[in-house]
Formats: sequence, structure tokens, C-alpha cells
Amino acid sequence: MEKTEKFLATGLGSVLLILMFLLPLTALAASGESLAKADALFNKGGIENIKNSIPLYVQAAKENPNSYEANWKCARAYREYADRYHKKGLEGWKGVCAKYGKIGMSYGEKAIAINPDGVEGNFFYGACVGIYSDGVSVLTALREGLKGKTQKAFEKAYKANKNYEDGAPMIALGRFWSVLPWPLRNRGLAVKYLLENINAFPKGKHIAETEVYLGEVLVDMNKDSKAKVFLKKAANSSDSYYSKEAKRILKKIE
Repeated sequence: MEKTEKFLATGLGSVLLILMFLLPLTALAASGESLAKADALFNKGGIENIKNSIPLYVQAAKENPNSYEANWKCARAYREYADRYHKKGLEGWKGVCAKYGKIGMSYGEKAIAINPDGVEGNFFYGACVGIYSDGVSVLTALREGLKGKTQKAFEKAYKANKNYEDGAPMIALGRFWSVLPWPLRNRGLAVKYLLENINAFPKGKHIAETEVYLGEVLVDMNKDSKAKVFLKKAANSSDSYYSKEAKRILKKIE
């Protein structure tokens, strides 16, 4: 009887050890599968595909909470969906930006906690704050103490890889310093970062956006003639949203 009990105990212990080893591997495999499905949808583009990728990214983060990739991609998906919703001018876009930006920020924070110096986590945390601010206003975001966190995140992304996504950290810092209210605003820094991006990526995928942002700053600095150079380029771009924005600003100063 004693031998039987020892055998059972030993056998049960072995089974438990095997399960302890296999369960995390199963979770990792499931997380990887969810990520792959989410990526496939996200990479197709289009607002509905991006929206449908979100629950899959969330599932991947649940299956593997310590996955840096799953968490920063969650932040990216929430931000990208809200940004596209905003740019389409759909009804209730401010509420969508506030809601999705806030949730995206939480995933960005998780990604930063896992990998403090990662370019993606820092960049998309800051980008989610930006889209959240579009929904609630920059002043509200400032009152919530988000200025310092956003600045730190964008600066860390810039330091980690300023050329990430055709220089997105450069654009982010340029925009950050231009939209802050006085006396926090720093137009000199805004121009510096935006020009850096234009010089580094003259045919980059964000070029029209950067030209519009730079044009806006130069108009605010009463440098209309210089602003027109960049705004006219953006107005003639194939990017319908920023082409329209450039034409709107040009109309004001011409």
C-alpha cells in the first residue's frame, strides 16, 4: 500500500511538473496565433480591418500579458482606428478618440513597463495621448498631467530609433512642441524636428502630414511666405486628408 501511494504521489508530481511546463508554452502558442491573425487584418488596412484587429490583439495580450509586442500592437491598433475615424470626420469622432486613445494609453504603458527603452511602446503611448487629446482637448490632457509623460515617451522613442516608421518620432516631437499652449509651446523645437524629418525622408510616407504641420507652425510665426512653400507641396499630394488641410490653411493666408 505504501509503495502504491509513493508511486501515485511520484506520478502525480511528474504530471504536475509536465503541466507547469506545457501550460505556458500553450499560452505562448495561442498568443502567437492571435497576433498573427491580428497582424493579417491590420496589414490589410482600412478602418474596419483595423477595428476588427483590436479584439485579436487584446486576446494576444491576455494570453501572454508579458508580451511587449502584443501590448504595443494593442496601443497601435487603438490609436490607428481612432485616428482614421477622426480623419473621416465620422459622427462622434471626439468620443471615439477619447475612448480609444485612453485604452491605447494603458497598453502603451504596459509595453513601456515590459521594455522601457523600446521605440514602439514609447512612440505609441505618446501617439495614444495625442489622439486622446484630440477627443478631450490639449488643455484637459495637460490638467491630467500627461505633458511630462508624453514628452518623455516621444524623446525615448526618438533616442531609441528616430528613423522608425519614416521618422515618426521626429514628427511626433515636432507636433508635440507646436500644439502645446503658451508658455509651454516651443515653435523653435517644432520647426527643428519637422525640418529634420523632411530632410531625412523627403519622399517618406508621412511627408504631406509633416509639411502641413510645419506650414502651420511657420504661419503662427508670421512666416507666411516660407509656410506656403510646404503647404503648396502638401496641397498637391495624393494624401487626401492633408491635401485638404493644406488648402484650408493656404486659403487663410492668401
